Amino acid sequence: MADMSDYLEVKLLNLTLNGAAFTAVDDPYISLHTADPTDAGTGTEVSGTGYTRVQAEFATASGTSGSVATATDTTWAAAGASWGTVGWIGIWDAGGTSGGNMLYHTALDAAKTIDTGDVFKITAGNLTVTLA
Repeated sequence: MADMSDYLEVKLLNLTLNGAAFTAVDDPYISLHTADPTDAGTGTEVSGTGYTRVQAEFATASGTSGSVATATDTTWAAAGASWGTVGWIGIWDAGGTSGGNMLYHTALDAAKTIDTGDVFKITAGNLTVTLA
C-alpha cells in the first residue's frame, strides 16, 4: 500500500519542506470499502450493523526499505448484517464509522463478499505501507 490521500500528501510536504506542525497518528484505524476511496477519501465505506473501523498497530519502520507492516491481526465480524463486497481498505486517523482524515488506501488483492456471520481478517505482517 502506497497510495497516499490528498490530505496526507499536503501535510507531509508542508511538514518536511515548510516546517509546518503535523500531529502524529498513533495506532491508526483501518476501514473497509465497497467502492474505491481514492486519494480524496470519498469512496463508499462499509456500513451496517456491527461495522466500525478497527484500530491497527504497526511495527516501527527502520532500515532502508521504506516499509512498515502491521504488528498484530486486524479483525472485523459481520455479526448483524451483510456488509457487501469489500474491494478496498483505508487507513485513517480516527475510528468509528465515519469522520477523520484518510491517510492511505489501496485495493485488496481480491474482493471479498462479507455476509452476516463472516469474519474479515488481515493477519499481522500482511498489510504493508511503503513509501518510495
